[in-house]
Amino acid sequence: MAIDYSLYLITDRNFLKGRSLKTVVEEAILGGSSIVQVREKNISTREFYRVALEAKEITNYYKVPLIINDRIDIAQAIDADGVHLGQDDMHLSIARKILGKNKIIGISAGNLEEALEAQQNGADYLGIGAIFFTGTKKDIDVPIGIEGLREIYGKINIPAVAIGGINESNFREVLSTGVDGISVISAILDKKDIKAAAKALKL
Repeated sequence: MAIDYSLYLITDRNFLKGRSLKTVVEEAILGGSSIVQVREKNISTREFYRVALEAKEITNYYKVPLIINDRIDIAQAIDADGVHLGQDDMHLSIARKILGKNKIIGISAGNLEEALEAQQNGADYLGIGAIFFTGTKKDIDVPIGIEGLREIYGKINIPAVAIGGINESNFREVLSTGVDGISVISAILDKKDIKAAAKALKL
């Protein structure tokens, strides 16, 4: 199945502002979000399951892939389309054994070495970054920037999305590297009009 990675939305309850997850996911999809990742850091497993199931109802309806951040058990439980794993999460080879060959597995890569390793281990796509400084990731020392992205993307042969500090004022520069898409949180979710915010990030 060919995946459209062009506008990759990552959810974050800190930006919901009283709106339901279902509402913001639907509005983002209507604005052009082509893939959705549910990312929850500080809630119970039961609550994560409920939230993920809500998101799946919308993504299924619009036939948009749903990715679960970190939690392979949640991805299995709701039969999500795949998972996204960081460098400190379960190893890709183990995740693949658990999920099977038909699920999407994405890996975060902050440098060329991590990107090539993920590709070699069978990642379906990469999340490359952080490209710029970002408020949602506090542990970044130095962003890789546009040139860092260009270098990594030029040396891999699987799809990749850029992540980290991307917004309506810089996304064109990011996409000029040839990368398959941009991954955003606040550039969509922090806006009053979710649908319009998503549309503003489409070329």
